Amino acid sequence: MRYVAAYLLAVLGGNESPTSKDLKKILDSVGIETDDERMNKVISELNGKNIEDVIAQGKHSLLSV
Repeated sequence: MRYVAAYLLAVLGGNESPTSKDLKKILDSVGIETDDERMNKVISELNGKNIEDVIAQGKHSLLSV
């Protein structure tokens, strides 16, 4: 979840395509250690997607639960 949160913060800050370096900088600023494998997985899953669309799809999936 920490990597998704950092990714969202980067996008909200105007970076449309955050890198692992960007996420690491955000997480390091608050003392959170990173796992490069997990961080890169989040980046690869979200890279190139419209974050608003991803959130909307997630909301729709939660409604069906």
